[in-house]
Amino acid sequence: MTTPQEAPPAAGSGSAPTSPTLRSMWRGGRLIALLGLIVVAIAALTTLLGPEPRQERFLDPDDTSLRGSKALAELLRVRGVTVDRVDSVEKARALGGDRLLFASDTLYLATDQLADLPGDRLLVGPFDLEQLGPGVEPVPEPVRERSRAPECALPAAVAAGSAFIGGIAFELPGGGTGCYPSREGWTLVTHTAPTGTTTVVGSGSFMTNLRLAEDGNAALAINLLDTGKPVTWLVRPEAPAPGDLAGADGRSLYDLMPAGVGWSLLMAVVTVVLVAFWRGRRLGPVVVERLPVVVRAAETVEGRGRLYRARKARARAAGALRAGALDRLIPRLGLGRGASGHEVVAAIAARTDEDPRQVGDALYGPPPENDEGLVALAGYVEHIERKVSEL
Repeated sequence: MTTPQEAPPAAGSGSAPTSPTLRSMWRGGRLIALLGLIVVAIAALTTLLGPEPRQERFLDPDDTSLRGSKALAELLRVRGVTVDRVDSVEKARALGGDRLLFASDTLYLATDQLADLPGDRLLVGPFDLEQLGPGVEPVPEPVRERSRAPECALPAAVAAGSAFIGGIAFELPGGGTGCYPSREGWTLVTHTAPTGTTTVVGSGSFMTNLRLAEDGNAALAINLLDTGKPVTWLVRPEAPAPGDLAGADGRSLYDLMPAGVGWSLLMAVVTVVLVAFWRGRRLGPVVVERLPVVVRAAETVEGRGRLYRARKARARAAGALRAGALDRLIPRLGLGRGASGHEVVAAIAARTDEDPRQVGDALYGPPPENDEGLVALAGYVEHIERKVSEL
């Protein structure tokens, strides 16, 4: 007995399309397009009608951003130090008395008038050294900012220890004291000037809210500013004089733009979004492909080790071992990312009773000369990690 076959489709019956049509794409993506337009409109209105964001002001005692120094100013006030924030030479002169002048930005200030102010000075570069810091000469090459040891006898630096400093290095003037050295010079110099003691610092990053809690930054900043005198904290004026701004009558570049530029940019953004939805293709579901072979992590490590051995790349293999060990040891020791090798070795030796010289050779010494030395290095590094993890 034969099974009946299905009847062929009737003549004139239409076939369903397999590729997406314009109608189906619009039907599936209109909700996404509508939500996108709403989000763009809300963001544009918030940007145009909302208040302007406050600009971060470097080393401003009233600025709570990462570049400001609100935390340092509050620490000084808690210690009983009078901190007066001024934005002009006239206001600084009006305070009078024996004070410490702290200046970090002299771009909009009359340098010759500022140089006539009596008293001690703490200057953070760059600035006009010929008038504000006579006798101090900067070196031509900039210095990388990093954690440095004081290596001097200045009490303020010795009590603070290492600090995050750099930026500009200076040559040591006659009778002056230099701290936190680099290859080019000293990043902190203090000497006696006709107006009083002048201290010059290459950068003020260690005084900001971002860096104040690292190393001995807070101690160094407080020791430099807490001298028993009131502090005149000189900052850049928020609204400089009209003659210092660009454009006629003190108008800036944004004031000279036509009023419709903002709306033109908004319409351009909306147009770009609409074109993106129009020309964009709708992706299908994610296809998961089964891998033919599963390679275990141990086999990958062993294969890379054999490649290092075939190429006799003992230096590279030792560098990889040391870098991985330091990445695991530094957080366990409670040190920061910028910790120097001396700090890491001292912390390991103090906690594990290991020989500091042997620890330093293992983590920062020269690469091993043969395979036996590389195996011994790997074993000793593993021994250090095990002892630190067991604390």
